[in-house]
Amino acid sequence: MKVRIFTDGACSENPGPGGWAAVFNTADKCKTISGNEKMTTNNRMELRAVIEAYTKVLSKKPKTDVEYELYSDSAYVVNSINNGWIDKWQQNNWKTTKNDDVKNRDLWEQLAFLRNKAKSLGVYIKIIKIKGHAGNTFNELVDKLAKEESLKAKEGVNYD
Repeated sequence: MKVRIFTDGACSENPGPGGWAAVFNTADKCKTISGNEKMTTNNRMELRAVIEAYTKVLSKKPKTDVEYELYSDSAYVVNSINNGWIDKWQQNNWKTTKNDDVKNRDLWEQLAFLRNKAKSLGVYIKIIKIKGHAGNTFNELVDKLAKEESLKAKEGVNYD
């Protein structure tokens, strides 16, 4: 079985109220999760969406025979994972190659933990860059959900 996961984050101001969303799609099901934060950034919401997707996958006993593909339109997130930056940051005590502190370290640490947990359970989630606003139904859906969550945060409806 293949599970395709689409994630997105949004911020009505940067920084400001933000939202995140993830859609889980299989051949016969489509499920969504989403949330918001009152004061955040777009990059943090992009990361939060991926973290929540990993958390959802690992919340039940994940099956190792499932093929997971996670799609994100965030170059920040995809490149940091696929180019191994997250692993290098972790090895360098969360410092960049220029010895600066890694931005959003708290979220990167959560993601590193979840990736390691998935790996230890034999679960692999392939991270794929998708072009945003290019007509992909599920990417458009997570964009819409993340923006709706951002508006909820702006109105003071926060689930965290």
